[in-house]
Amino acid sequence: MAENKTQATPNSVADFIASIADEKQRGDCEALVGIFQKATKSEPRMWGPSIVGFGDYHYRYESGREGDWFYAGFSPRKAAITLYFCGYLEFHGELLAKLGKYKSGKGCLYIKSLADVDAKVLRELIVSTVREAKNRQKNA
Repeated sequence: MAENKTQATPNSVADFIASIADEKQRGDCEALVGIFQKATKSEPRMWGPSIVGFGDYHYRYESGREGDWFYAGFSPRKAAITLYFCGYLEFHGELLAKLGKYKSGKGCLYIKSLADVDAKVLRELIVSTVREAKNRQKNA
């Protein structure tokens, strides 16, 4: 079975964030490290060249495919900052309604700026999705 293309690396999160050219986005990412670290109670780690992930999540699909990922994380992209979750966003409509301005994908949210969202609600969303993932992992 094929491994995930994106793997954890030993690269420095601080060096990665310091290398972000856009000053505003760099400041947002510095703040996001604190928000995600507090919400996940995990240290940040680089996944691939441009994703900052928190926690260790081993998943196994009914198809038999399995792999390792992180519980939550983010990546600064040119158009937006991508916020990654280990799924289960669909169970958190109430929090998403209070979050602020974002676009969404299957397991991720896209924000232009941290100022566009309520940081307290974001932290609650991270805590809730991680809790959901851990519960499902435990009951699998």
